[in-house]
Amino acid sequence: MKTAVILAAGLGSRLKELNDDKPKAFLELSNIPLIKRSVDILLKYGVQEIIIGTGFKEEFFVKFATNYPQIQLVNNYHYTETGSLYTLWNLRNKIKNDFLLLESDLLYEQWAIKTLLDDARTDLILCSSRTNSGDEVYVGTDDHLRFIKMSKDPSELHSIAGELVGISKISLDTYQEICNFCVKQLRETPTPTQHYEDGLNAVATTTPLFAKIATGLLWCEIDNAAHLERAKKIVYPRIVDREQPAKLTRNILLNPGPATTTDSVKAAQVVPDICPREKSFGNLMQDISTKLIALATSEPERYSCVLFGGSGTAAVEALISSVVDPTQNKAVLVINNGAYGARMKEMASIYKYDVEEFKSSQYQPINMSELEEFISNSAKTFSHLFMVHHETTTGILNDIQAVGEICAKHKIELAVDTISSYAAVPIDMEKMNLQYIVSTSNKNLQAMPGISFVIAKSVKVEGLLNIPPNNLYLNLYQQYKYFKENSQMRFTPPVQSFYCLKQALSELEKEGVHMRYKRYSKCWQTLKEGLAQLKLETLVDEAHQSKLLTTIVNPHNPLFNFDKLHDYLLSKGITIYPGKLTDKATFRIANIGEIYPEDIEQFLVHLKEYLREICHTI
Repeated sequence: MKTAVILAAGLGSRLKELNDDKPKAFLELSNIPLIKRSVDILLKYGVQEIIIGTGFKEEFFVKFATNYPQIQLVNNYHYTETGSLYTLWNLRNKIKNDFLLLESDLLYEQWAIKTLLDDARTDLILCSSRTNSGDEVYVGTDDHLRFIKMSKDPSELHSIAGELVGISKISLDTYQEICNFCVKQLRETPTPTQHYEDGLNAVATTTPLFAKIATGLLWCEIDNAAHLERAKKIVYPRIVDREQPAKLTRNILLNPGPATTTDSVKAAQVVPDICPREKSFGNLMQDISTKLIALATSEPERYSCVLFGGSGTAAVEALISSVVDPTQNKAVLVINNGAYGARMKEMASIYKYDVEEFKSSQYQPINMSELEEFISNSAKTFSHLFMVHHETTTGILNDIQAVGEICAKHKIELAVDTISSYAAVPIDMEKMNLQYIVSTSNKNLQAMPGISFVIAKSVKVEGLLNIPPNNLYLNLYQQYKYFKENSQMRFTPPVQSFYCLKQALSELEKEGVHMRYKRYSKCWQTLKEGLAQLKLETLVDEAHQSKLLTTIVNPHNPLFNFDKLHDYLLSKGITIYPGKLTDKATFRIANIGEIYPEDIEQFLVHLKEYLREICHTI
């Protein structure tokens, strides 16, 4: 939902002296006006258009709106004689979509907005537990929480669901009904004094509205001096305490994933418990899938994203075990220039495919002429070629576009492990002739572990229907089919990790893939220059470097011990990773995640300390 409406026309007569004769929306708590707090929360949760119905002291809103291009103002010039129903009707030429409806004098926790947005239903009235704050409006419902009526007199209600918070989600159709009710009142009097609550009561007789219960929500309306005192002394301090991010020690992870994350990504997993079979969670996964596809192709409408609960290796195995048709009597080819290419070959062998291996240097680029010659001279016909884009054994970045051209020429389907390159190194599946790619949430996406995925053209995945199944949990076609039909994964997903991924994708949208790779590249440049000053040898030439991970040869010094270096750096809040090579003693430094050049500089300072004080090498 991209639109919100705030009703802010009232005089606020009971607070004039306490608020310097400003509109109630400009009451301040910790020097932050209520209206600013509301607007900032709405923008945080994706609202793009905020329509404010003004009246009293409109000039305050005009000045405020200069800082927010998302805000539109509509003045109710009859605010002294009319109620909020008229103000809402007065916005009819601006409201074109379903919207969130808020009162302007509310103080509330941020998750009040989130809980409405996460619910797939369109007409919801947010209710809280009883606050005993005085002047409450009670919401009456039937046994299924369908809204019947609201009233300040609880004796008028058959069953009370809770108190009206003053935040609702209203569909455009329901808004039209409210406007029709207002027109009827206008026929009786040109200045109707009813409030929007009267409009909701009226339309509820014919239109299904529902109560959304927010148990434990901290909030208050501020109408008078007692309300203001309660807000300042009780409600606001508790809200600040709850919304204050936990003070976490920031560790610098220089391992190749999971990567360092932002505090906001970590905090995103603290959400109300939800059954992953709820429609709202399905909508969240669908939205995430759409965004993941958009990062991989310029033609996203033709592609699908198949989500799995598990590490990147789980999705790689899902791919390899699902796309090869043994009845074709064709072989598969694996390019092995590191541990992860070797792992793909091992998987293909476990599933008893006819596997051929093209071995390439772990430090030098793939020789494309030799690869094509290998394919051309083979007695076998290959159905698929599996390879790794960024081989984190050494940090070499393989030229998948060149391999894609060879595969197109020989009618081979190219499937690529982009686990350590996706969302950093730009990828265009169509342009590069990639039939399948695999990645995961916890590397360059900078989210939490637990989610992996395969992206492919929808028609390509649908074509897997007739391949005899090799697996159950990892079956690519069945996972695709179930999600397409139900917007759900077949088996329990890592729920909290999905909320983290949603937040991480939002942060990636702001930074952009190109700018993220630019930041990573600056970190790598800082690392390269620092290693050169320390006279440490690296393995991969700059021309073929991913600029995401660097393999460093251990110093030729009998005092050097990687485990001791690891523990020394860990005591400083920095994590490094051992090498994977069998012929050289190495360690690896990755610069992915929420990492900046100053983090690399800090690592280099401590590395220099270790080499000087422990190994006496410099």
